[in-house]
Amino acid sequence: MKQTYKFVTAEEAASYVNDGDIIGFSGFTPAGCPKEVPTAIAKRAEAFHAEGKEFKIGIYTGASTGDSLDGALARANAILFRTPYQSNKDLRSALNGERAPYFDMHLSSIAPHLRFGFMPKPKFAVLEVCDITADGELVLTTAVGISPTIANLADHIIVEWNHKHPKELRGFHDIFEPLDPPHRLPMTLLTPSDRMGIPVVKVDPAKILCVVETFRDDEVSGFTPTDDVTDNIGKNVANFLANEIKSGRIPKEFLPIQSGVGNIANAVMASLGTNPDIPVFEMYTEVIQDSVIELLRNGKIKFASGCSLTITTPILKKLYEDLEFFRDKLVLRPQEMSNSPELARRLGLITINTALEADIFGNVNSTHVMGSKMMNGIGGSADFTRSAYISIFTTPSTAKNGKISAIVPMVTHVDQNEHSVNIIITEHGVADLRGKSPIQRAEEIIANCVAPEYKQILTDYLDLSGPCHTPTNLHACFEMHTQFMKSGNMLDTSWEEYKIKE
Repeated sequence: MKQTYKFVTAEEAASYVNDGDIIGFSGFTPAGCPKEVPTAIAKRAEAFHAEGKEFKIGIYTGASTGDSLDGALARANAILFRTPYQSNKDLRSALNGERAPYFDMHLSSIAPHLRFGFMPKPKFAVLEVCDITADGELVLTTAVGISPTIANLADHIIVEWNHKHPKELRGFHDIFEPLDPPHRLPMTLLTPSDRMGIPVVKVDPAKILCVVETFRDDEVSGFTPTDDVTDNIGKNVANFLANEIKSGRIPKEFLPIQSGVGNIANAVMASLGTNPDIPVFEMYTEVIQDSVIELLRNGKIKFASGCSLTITTPILKKLYEDLEFFRDKLVLRPQEMSNSPELARRLGLITINTALEADIFGNVNSTHVMGSKMMNGIGGSADFTRSAYISIFTTPSTAKNGKISAIVPMVTHVDQNEHSVNIIITEHGVADLRGKSPIQRAEEIIANCVAPEYKQILTDYLDLSGPCHTPTNLHACFEMHTQFMKSGNMLDTSWEEYKIKE
């Protein structure tokens, strides 16, 4: 092997990268992301800047990454542009400070858009693998992301061979890249456990510029522990789904679950796992978290398909110690497959994602604080929501110790519109928006999801417009947000000046 490929240090690999180059990185969340090479590129940028020279690179990834990638490059002021998703605090600060141009994208779209030529193609692909063969077979680690596409499009491939991950991961991946229109064929998965592709990313060995050997854990942080609010949200989700089964609106054998990322998602999984009226189920999702691994172990989940194993180091270590147990229970796919609207619709996914805020008509803001400051990005939520069998959004009813209501008259940024959102769930209850008019949706949300201290404020808002189809007062619809910026508390909101005069 060492006679076939050029083995170098991370610093030497980074030396091939120059100002203005565009790089695609493997991974999806911190799972499966390169660590040594991007950090070395950041140091190269800092050295250039110290000499008064320009050095910035364009960055494509699958989703968010670890601090050694997004964090290091953001702190080095080395980002020419960034897409499609991020969650690093230093990168967030840079993009909201207009120091790092960023454009948000649906995660299922980035690979095909790169192939279509809608964006500049990458010069380099930097891929983390757990094995590499002389004929160009790359076995990825804990995520797939956009790795097949960037490997095919890039002029050069830099490999990070991370020996922290066992070669026995071969077989856990289903690598498939569809043909582009007009030659595209259907994706033929009929169940989450079906496969369409091969277990490796296959590349021309001549494209592999060099190999950097590493021994690094994924930089997956533990999520905030659940609390009474998130536990109640989880119970409300599980009880709602159990009732849908009893009513016959969900088949008795249940349907695959897609769930987002974070402590609410973990609470939902825990509640699904303990609710006796929820049968054993499968997952077809993008991110597989710690809670899913536990449910696979105890038999509540029988199979999980995802794009990444975003699990903490202790849990991943235990998984590797019992790898054969999981071999027929897990598969990792490119996000073009894991997030495919075609497959979401065919498989009948029940989708559960998190809202930053929702309005009384069912529109959801997933991305922007007060309409302007980017939090993380839209991620895969819209990929799943529009094509879901049932689309659910969860959120705590308040934030900032009750000074912000997560339910408002009008969201300050729309990521999911009212036509795609079926169910909203908070710790207080469930709003079923299916088959309801805008006024009926508003009444349902206020009655079941809004914190008690905000119910009257939002009820009174509905009276400001007079008879109409969708009671929106353009003068008052952002008054709760404006009041928070003035006084620091949405509870201080008054509609007095907006009331219709008799």
